[in-house]
Parts: sequence; structure tokens; C-alpha cells
Amino acid sequence: MIVEGVVDLHIHSHFSCDGDFSPAELVSMARDHGFRAIAIADHDTVGAYPEAISDGEKAGVEVIPSIEITTVFDGREFHLQLPFVNWSSPAIHHIINYMTESRLKEAKTRVELLKRQGFNLEWGEIWEKCGGIPPLGVKIARVLLERPESRQHPLLKKYYDSQSQVFAPYLFYQDYFMEGGLAFVPKNHISLEEVLRLAPGTGGVPVLSHPGAYFQRTTREDLISLKSLGLQGLEVYTSYHQPEQVEIYRALADELDLIATAGSDFHGQIKPRVYFGLIQEGNYDMVNKLRERKG
Repeated sequence: MIVEGVVDLHIHSHFSCDGDFSPAELVSMARDHGFRAIAIADHDTVGAYPEAISDGEKAGVEVIPSIEITTVFDGREFHLQLPFVNWSSPAIHHIINYMTESRLKEAKTRVELLKRQGFNLEWGEIWEKCGGIPPLGVKIARVLLERPESRQHPLLKKYYDSQSQVFAPYLFYQDYFMEGGLAFVPKNHISLEEVLRLAPGTGGVPVLSHPGAYFQRTTREDLISLKSLGLQGLEVYTSYHQPEQVEIYRALADELDLIATAGSDFHGQIKPRVYFGLIQEGNYDMVNKLRERKG
């Protein structure tokens, strides 16, 4: 039986340095779109809580506390959500502290490498525009490309043509920050295995984000291994997946007894094609199934 009520279990607020909206604004948007529940899963932070919970209660929208942790597994970057996380638990703060230091070092190194390529970019400006939150690569790219003088830089002109401009931060990321790029920094984030080991102490239910994303390329063998380490859910319905990927990962979720979840990965301007309410396959039955497996 499907329990009524649309849910989106993967939304970012401005506590993610690349998100545009406050938790209160997201709750208001969820109410206006008729959502029963949302999970604000910011990058490596639980800064939205506990205020987001009370925002939801006032608006009549259930807010499920969550986080999206940036990890490394088998040499690739994997993102892991922890819906129902206890935002005050020592385990989650250990993970967050580790990731804050790791992302800060990564971001500073990326900026320094870009400066060596002749780009006019200062760490202080990026830090200020991120509100003191360690910036992800797309945010660094966005700050650089929003500088008026960048339009005249011969290496950046291609990011301003009519077809590229909307996706410019991501195109820049692929050119400069991915392996082989001139500002590539090897990942030194917390391992996915370590986060899965610590997950029971956080109270959260481990759900793998967008398994088909180009930087993850999650295989059946990966999922078998992660399931043995404590993975409980798989984000099947997501803005990252084409219809054929949805079918593949839905079948794998069924096969491996992983809870299939739905999340748009909504951020705002930085992902212009991912609008609020894009993913409609989420239903409250997913929430109940996650709650049943809560640590």
C-alpha cells in the first residue's frame, strides 16, 4: 500500500554553500507545492537544525532532519544521506569536523592552483561569499565566473556563450577540478566505509545519493559491498537519473532489499534545471520504511 503524501528527501538550503534558500523558505515552498514532508540534507552540515523542524511545524510540513556527507569509496566521490540524523550526536559532529577540515584544505588548494593559472581569484572573497562555509568546486567556479572581468579572460570566454552559460559552473568544474584538470586536488575526504561504521551512532539511516551520477558510477558490486557495511537505502528517483537508470537502480534496490527513495537535489540557481517539485515519485511510504530501519 502506498501512503499518500508527496515527499522530497534531498533538498539543500543556504547552509550548503551552493544553496540559495533558507530552511524557512524551503518549508514555505514545500507547503505551496503540497508536499507532506521534505528532508533538508545539506552538504556536510546540520546547521539547518533544529530551526528547520520548528519552521515545518508552523507550516504544516514535516521536516525530516538529514545531512549529505561527501565521502570517498574505491577512489570515487560518493554522497551519503542520513535521514533521521540526530544533529546533536557526537558521531555526526565527528564526521562534520573531519569533513570541514578536509573541504577547507581542498578548497584553498583549488583556489591557489587557479591563481597559478592566471585567474583573478582571492580566497577571502570566496570565503565571504560562502558565509564562512567551506566552498565546493562549483561555488568556486561560480564566484570566478560572476566576476565582470572574467568575461574578457581568453580561457573563460567559452563559458559565456548562449549554450554554456546556464551550466557554466559545472562545465568549469569538469574542465579544471576533475582528475586531469589543472586545478585537480586528490580527494582526502572521510571514507564511505567509516561513515557507514559510525552511522548507527548518528541515529540516521544510510541512503546512497544519486548512484548513477557521473562521478559515482555505482555498480551492483559496489552496492553489494555497501549493503554488507550497513547501507539501507538507495536514491532511485533523482534529477541525476535518466529513465533507464531509474529502472536499473529500482531493480537493484528491490534485489538487495534497499529502500528506494526520491530526492530532487534542489539547490536553486546553481542547478537551473532542477526546480522545486521536479521529482514527484516520492511518497510517504518511503519515510515510514526509513523510520522502521532507524538506528
